Amino acid sequence: MSATNRSPGTPRLNPYEDPHVRWVDTTTYGTCGRGRLFVDLFAGAGGLSHGFQMAGFRPAMAVERDPDACTTYARSFPEAWLHAGPIEDLTEELLLMRFAGASPDVVCGGPPCQAFSTAGRRDPSDPRGHLFREFARIVGILRPHFVVLENVPGVLSVEGGSRLESILGALAAVGYPRGSVMMLEAAEHGVPQFRRRLFIVANRHGLQNPRPSPSLARHQFVPVESALDDLKARPRDPGANHEWTNHSAEMQERLSRLAPGETLYAYSGSWRRLRVGVPAPTIKANNGAPHVHYELPRTISAREMARTQTFPDDVLFSGDMASVMLQVGNAVPPLLARAVAIAVGSSLESLDAQDCPLAN
Repeated sequence: MSATNRSPGTPRLNPYEDPHVRWVDTTTYGTCGRGRLFVDLFAGAGGLSHGFQMAGFRPAMAVERDPDACTTYARSFPEAWLHAGPIEDLTEELLLMRFAGASPDVVCGGPPCQAFSTAGRRDPSDPRGHLFREFARIVGILRPHFVVLENVPGVLSVEGGSRLESILGALAAVGYPRGSVMMLEAAEHGVPQFRRRLFIVANRHGLQNPRPSPSLARHQFVPVESALDDLKARPRDPGANHEWTNHSAEMQERLSRLAPGETLYAYSGSWRRLRVGVPAPTIKANNGAPHVHYELPRTISAREMARTQTFPDDVLFSGDMASVMLQVGNAVPPLLARAVAIAVGSSLESLDAQDCPLAN
């Protein structure tokens, strides 16, 4: 089990990244959560939760307001207490009663990213862009040992970076003063998809924050067809979320003529033909029109999207096809979340080894 430092001269990916993080080689660990408890705020379909569970953590609580995502989450994590409603409704009294004064080991979550995404309007006045304050409020009440906040890379440039400073300031105000900003690429952690996500990791013990080192070099990235090939001959199956947009004969003909990597509409990020031999571009719901299959004259199915995100096949998503695609497209890839969880778990193990009290 090892932690590594970045080699001298390695450039920082953005000016906010903390050069003093503790780099963790996650390939040397199996699981290291050891049954420690985590809380998932803005949980969606549970991408972060699946990753933390894969790393050996146990879900204690989740917060989500979308009804379909709540049903999906509850099916996957029946042991967790699920607050199916607005996070603003969670009072300090209720939380302290539920946790009986104890602290979970980790609070993680991804406040809604629509206000930050470069694919959207990026409206700084969008109320969803301020829900990080609710995240910080819950953190201040529960006082976990570590905090993991996930979002899109676009948060770096909203309002000239002042929104990111506000997020870091909100965490500092509740006792987590040195949040480390990390830009992680999902393909470097075994996800058959290029997907960059921003993570902020912080702790209340004055420790260096752990960051997972890439586990794969570019030539080792998992190609998309390795995740999807066994599904291409299977018929449509809504019960397994293996369903896709109905295409007219004319549309199927147009899709069949797309070259690998080519898009049907130059102005759109969807309708792009997947290429074999490489990970998929970032998977999004795109209103039922995600990427085009690398062989077939159709867009990929919701289950194929889930495969590309590294959700296990036994995760069944609730709702109609559009809702399922939205849940999948908005999720953190579980394998990426697992890498982050292992890194955090390694720090908790180190504290145990040092006999450092993780007092409430």
